[in-house]
Amino acid sequence: MKLGIVLNTNDVETSWNALRLGNEAMAGGYETNLFLLGPGVELQRIKNETFDVPEALNNFINSGGNLYACGTCLNVRQQEAGICPISTMSQLMELITTSDKIVTLG
Repeated sequence: MKLGIVLNTNDVETSWNALRLGNEAMAGGYETNLFLLGPGVELQRIKNETFDVPEALNNFINSGGNLYACGTCLNVRQQEAGICPISTMSQLMELITTSDKIVTLG
């Protein structure tokens, strides 16, 4: 089964939970894709003592999760792509249409 997660926030707890969900899905054998949209593209910059987003992100990537970031959203924030490829609305549309389930957070 293929799960798509769309993260459209830079809220620390919501971002952490999106990554936790992705990690749990992969532990259950799901192919998991996380698309960062809007403020979600700031995921890599989130630091918090209570919610360890960097650790959850490393676990997601090391477990084989696919991470994508909206190129337009990065440009608006004058931000580089970082650890994931720059993606487009066409790629988000493909992710939505080819996933068995989509979860949107944010």
